[in-house]
Amino acid sequence: MSTARATATAEQLDPPRSSPDLDVRELEKRTRLMRITTRLIAVSDLGSREIARRAGLPVQKISDLLAGRLEHLGVEELHALRRTLELEAP
Repeated sequence: MSTARATATAEQLDPPRSSPDLDVRELEKRTRLMRITTRLIAVSDLGSREIARRAGLPVQKISDLLAGRLEHLGVEELHALRRTLELEAP
């Protein structure tokens, strides 16, 4: 079997995925918010559970953020975290 035919067959079985995560502007916005939010977490006296509770998010979302798993967080969740942390900043 030729490489071209194998590739064509693979594309039929697993078509390219269209994902909102591939939008460059959206990804840049989420990355910027992630950087701001992680800095605010670093200077905050609050623990992950308290931050999550105040932002109304599961603790796993905070863990995902701190681990750099940006694909698990939406812009609205990042904004909620930022607002929560900015209220705590001196």
